Formats: sequence, structure tokens, C-alpha cells
Amino acid sequence: MEATQNSVTFQGNPLTLTGLRPTVGHPAPEFEVLSNDLSPVKLSDFQGKTCVLCSVPSLDTSVCDTEIRAFNERATSLGEEVIVLAISMDLPFAQQRWCGAAGVENVQTLSDHRDATFGQAYGVLIRELRLLARAVFVVDKKGVIRYIQVVDELTNEPDYEAALQAVKDAQ
Repeated sequence: MEATQNSVTFQGNPLTLTGLRPTVGHPAPEFEVLSNDLSPVKLSDFQGKTCVLCSVPSLDTSVCDTEIRAFNERATSLGEEVIVLAISMDLPFAQQRWCGAAGVENVQTLSDHRDATFGQAYGVLIRELRLLARAVFVVDKKGVIRYIQVVDELTNEPDYEAALQAVKDAQ
């Protein structure tokens, strides 16, 4: 498994990302994660839709909470052809509880805890923590990656406007 050392930090401390990071303009790698009801979900399940894939370390942290709430608010203006997926290593039960408490209805939370297939396929699995790095990937309707941002410091939010512009450009 490929590893990229010192590519992200947590409170200034370097971390190692594992897996192969895809590139813009290439097909998005398939992955299988779990929905809140424990059913398997694959990227191919959303074929024909533009997908915003938001990976976060844990929904139970303030920055992740802020990020997913922000995408939840913005998702309504993106149209029905766009789906926002928040992927973390949190257990599906914790994700479901968080969504209910946060009132998040426009973002689907998915868990990569079982096999880390998303983290490995997108190069965002943090070796030292077995969490996902904060990143945003935009995949167009044909399954091609159109935008990638891996946030260099885990305590920072992503560039929402750049991600939303990539969604508009992908449609």
C-alpha cells in the first residue's frame, strides 16, 4: 500500500496518508461503505449523479460538525442531480445519531469503518489514527473526478466555494 508521509497534519503534527490518491480527469475509484442501516453502498449506486464526497475524521468533532452542516445547507441549492456523501470511520449508529441531533437531511452519512475501502482507494486513510483525512472529491455524472482538495491541516475546513464551483462546472 502506498503511503504519503507528512502530507497532512493534526495540530501541526505530521501524519501519514495511505492508499492511492486518484487524479482529476480520471475515473473515480469504486468503494463500498456502510449506510446508517448497515446496508452496503457503492459509488456506482449513484451513477448518473454528480457526487460530492466529503471525507472527515469524525462527525463528533467541531470542525467536522461545522463542515457537514455547511454542506447540508448548501446541498439544497445544488439540485436533485447532485448528492453529497459524508464518509467517516464513525460507526453507522453514531452517524445516524449525529444526523438526528444535527438535523442533517441533505447529506448522506456513510461509514468506512469496516474495510477502509474508501480511505485506501482515495488515499486519505491516516495510518497513525485509522481515521480519514479531511478531503472533498467531486465526481461528475460519468464517474470522472473533477475536483480534489485534501485539507492539509485536519483542524481546518475545506474550501466550500471551490468545491461548489466544481459541482457547477461538472454539470
